[in-house]
Amino acid sequence: MFDREAHEKRTCWYRQARFGMFIHWGLYAIPARGEWVRSDEKMPEEEYLPFFGEFDPVNFDARRWARAARKAGMKYMVFTAKHHDGFCLFDSALTDFKSTNTPCGRDIVREVLDAFRAEGLRVGLYYSLLDWHYPDYPHYGDRYHPLRDDSRERDIPRDFDRYLDYMHGQVRELCTNYGKLDILWFDFSYKGDGQDMTGETWRAAELVHMVRSLQPEVILDNRLEVSGEGFGSLATAVPSDYCGDFVSPEQIIPPQGLRDEEGRELLWEACVTMNDHWGYCSSDKNYKSAATLIRRLVECVSKNGNLLLNVGPDARGNIPAEAMDILSQIGSWMGANGESIWGCGGSGLPKPENGRITRRGDVLYYHILEDALGCIPLYGIPKDKVKSVRLLADGSERKLQADWITGNYPDMAFVKISAAAGLPDETDTVLKICLES
Repeated sequence: MFDREAHEKRTCWYRQARFGMFIHWGLYAIPARGEWVRSDEKMPEEEYLPFFGEFDPVNFDARRWARAARKAGMKYMVFTAKHHDGFCLFDSALTDFKSTNTPCGRDIVREVLDAFRAEGLRVGLYYSLLDWHYPDYPHYGDRYHPLRDDSRERDIPRDFDRYLDYMHGQVRELCTNYGKLDILWFDFSYKGDGQDMTGETWRAAELVHMVRSLQPEVILDNRLEVSGEGFGSLATAVPSDYCGDFVSPEQIIPPQGLRDEEGRELLWEACVTMNDHWGYCSSDKNYKSAATLIRRLVECVSKNGNLLLNVGPDARGNIPAEAMDILSQIGSWMGANGESIWGCGGSGLPKPENGRITRRGDVLYYHILEDALGCIPLYGIPKDKVKSVRLLADGSERKLQADWITGNYPDMAFVKISAAAGLPDETDTVLKICLES
């Protein structure tokens, strides 16, 4: 039975945090063609295993990653403990296919969690339900396995229950051996080609019961039921025992935010890449600008959502220079304007023509994304309720304008932002508007 009161309590911090870092890292950083390289290229195990013997990220420093996240204004992170290739970045007692057995010889998960906690960030782990390394995971005929079309695999017996015991055992290890976890991010369920790899296929109710018994305050995504394109039963009137705590749209921001069937606001988080890949891809230089990502963060918050922004470190353990530069630029903006993000949500007002609005109580944060001739109209702001207007970046006063230019629009609030042409911050100029209670 879904306990809504417990759900609201354990997700309270998450609703305040709004901005997190996703980190995709593993053996796939060595071929450097993305985290799906084995599946995309139908790569057999013997071609992938040499990367296991090479894994030695000499520049890996979890503290550097954590500092970059904190300076960018992020409040939590999610790190890939195991991706679809089955390689574990933690010291699992259940497999030899792990970072402690590579030339690296280190428990990466432990170092990452310790570093991010030391920077004051909440910590989460990603764990793939898929496993292309484990011998009892479905091979032939599976939708995604690298050997899905290899007829030699057709008649090889596979004991899926044995895999589920292994998978549950590894989740137990993560929930037992690494301290308090704030998020557990499962990925992902799917259907098709005669398969139903959703929900109870994973013994999901048993899995979640075990997780909740070991980590009672952890929050879960919805992907035991669905993949990135689905909402799952969390969006229905009767959520399942394994529905999770938040919806996880991937590479898209919901056009209107999300509500369940009974009209309640759904907790959601858009997970987004900086370029076009989650894992490191050396040829992918198609990075989104910092301005674009700042505006997308604002969009998420204005719709009562979070943004989980991904980085994919390279084989040497470096977050790419392009990504570090973007994080730095986002951090500069957040340093001046983070108050309009952390602890904020939607305003309950229509989206203004020239920007977006976030809100905390009786304070509106008007994000001006488009300049105007002369004074800036503050669409939807009740003029008679405005107590004060300040430029958030420096706290300077901005008075409402009332003159012959604006006189034809007596119900509209206007402010003059600057004597100079253009906005003070072309990315997003934020006004802090305090309303009368």
